Amino acid sequence: MIDVIIIGGGAAGLMCAHVTAAAGKSVLVLEGSNKIGKKILMSGGGRCNFTNLYCDPDSFLSANPHFCKSALSRYTQWDFIALVEKHRIDYHEKTLGQLFCDHSSKDIVAMLRYECEQHNVRILTHCDVSTVTSDDGFVVESNLGQFAASNLVIATGGLSIPKMGATDFGYRIARQFGHQVLPTRAGLVPLTFTGVLHELMQSLSGVSLQAAVTAGAERFVEGLLFTHRGLSGPAALQASSYWTPGASVSIDTLPEKDASDWLLSAKRTRPRQQLATVLADALPRAAVSALLTHWQTDETSRLADLADRVLTELGETLNAWSIKPAATEGYRTAEVTLGGIDTNELSSQTMESQRQRGLYFIGEVVDVTGHLGGFNFQWAWSSAVAAATALSVS
Repeated sequence: MIDVIIIGGGAAGLMCAHVTAAAGKSVLVLEGSNKIGKKILMSGGGRCNFTNLYCDPDSFLSANPHFCKSALSRYTQWDFIALVEKHRIDYHEKTLGQLFCDHSSKDIVAMLRYECEQHNVRILTHCDVSTVTSDDGFVVESNLGQFAASNLVIATGGLSIPKMGATDFGYRIARQFGHQVLPTRAGLVPLTFTGVLHELMQSLSGVSLQAAVTAGAERFVEGLLFTHRGLSGPAALQASSYWTPGASVSIDTLPEKDASDWLLSAKRTRPRQQLATVLADALPRAAVSALLTHWQTDETSRLADLADRVLTELGETLNAWSIKPAATEGYRTAEVTLGGIDTNELSSQTMESQRQRGLYFIGEVVDVTGHLGGFNFQWAWSSAVAAATALSVS
């Protein structure tokens, strides 16, 4: 009988494994794919945005916004940074508190692997689990055989990026043991458009700018990238987690200016200049031409020839361009899965099921989703340590 079986060899699973094993427990990790830490390896453009300096509960979405507070406060970003520094992994802050490896995300996987090896964690890859049963502990049936343990941790992640092996296994196990699973959808994902807006996006494909994108009550000021299908870049990805089908998003293309006042001032000081020339001082020229054509405004018009009313309305549009996405790119390119296992049936201190003793859920499979920028990795580390701490004394 093993003390703990962890299903899922990703960020949360590996973190939980080595912390639990360090307390003297026997731990077995079962991973379905050919290697551990696949999403770690691909994250951050291959450099792994492993946490955020400004991690706090307000940066997470959940039906119960208070649930994440306990785990995040007991294992913080500073604790994980200390682990990274212990292993002498060089890192840097990119923007907005986002910490990346200087060299490669392989450094984070190697660190977790080393910690597991030091504490005799057994890891099996290519292990497809078929069934889990409970009878004085847990019995796991797989293509590699049958395994039994006193405790079971589900760290299988969500539905994002199915080509990396994502499945609904964690949700199925939760339902099997009587847990409610809240509706899931793709988060931190590009927005797509149809019709005239799709044609506009195609004409702007490859253009990027600093913008503010608002969805619901949330506003994000970061980079915005036009693609052949729609909107991507950090600002759009952040907004996608708050966007609901049928709703519009608002784009402020000049978030640091009152565009109306700026254009009216330019009319007084530069009356003979063309509208497109003035706008190109603040926006990419390719964006200026395409947007003015879309808004049916003559880009060759001189400011002096444009009525103040026209400039005011154009400025208002530049600061609050309302467009309605048709959809998102879905789980295929989503960085995270929103929704998941209802936190009302889990202990916020230990991540243990309140319906089945010895059963734990950690990481993305739970209804806690972070903003872009290292927050989801921090949730993986924090929720894993919360479970591991409880398992260490069980």
